[in-house]
Amino acid sequence: MALSKDTELMALKELNNGYTHAENLHVFIHDLLRESSLKTSELNAISISSGPGSYTGLRIGFSAAKGLAYALSIPLITIDTLQALSATALNKNKADGIYIPMMDARRMEVYCAAYTNQLSETLPSQALVISEDTIQLFQLNKPLYFFGDGMPKAKNILETLPQSNFIENITASASSMIELAFQKYTMKDFADIAYSEPNYLKEFFFTTAKK
Repeated sequence: MALSKDTELMALKELNNGYTHAENLHVFIHDLLRESSLKTSELNAISISSGPGSYTGLRIGFSAAKGLAYALSIPLITIDTLQALSATALNKNKADGIYIPMMDARRMEVYCAAYTNQLSETLPSQALVISEDTIQLFQLNKPLYFFGDGMPKAKNILETLPQSNFIENITASASSMIELAFQKYTMKDFADIAYSEPNYLKEFFFTTAKK
């Protein structure tokens, strides 16, 4: 979770320790405001990562963000998770090419997209089963940079593409959303608080435990 003024990071509080959204989200909000000596009434907008990602995490995050935006009468801004992940990779790599984030979606499936080094989308967000056939989607005649927690399991197949490069240890961070959110804020590109929903990319399925 990040607190920013325009494009300047003021405070950051994150924990990559499994699915702890419900326990930590509102505590983190309280801590960030206290550390920054700000009141909720001084906030101008709320930004939320819109997915894809964990069903539970997205639902909890959206509920909190929409509740705050509605209660404070301020705009809600949604940021594609894969685009934000690409912003993290670009801050580390800074090379020309196509940036392809991959988030683990179990088995050999990943959530992925493709962006230029200006974060313009060249392939839309999608759930993709990685195979020798499906990676032909990434033949884009430019250096390809793969990253994210879904990349390692697909690396052996992705290496068959001659333009492939791999960026290690790229994880989602709220700090990577700051510039993207500020751009949307200045353009008044706001989400509908009542009707906006997470981008799950896949339908939710549940199973019943076998006795």
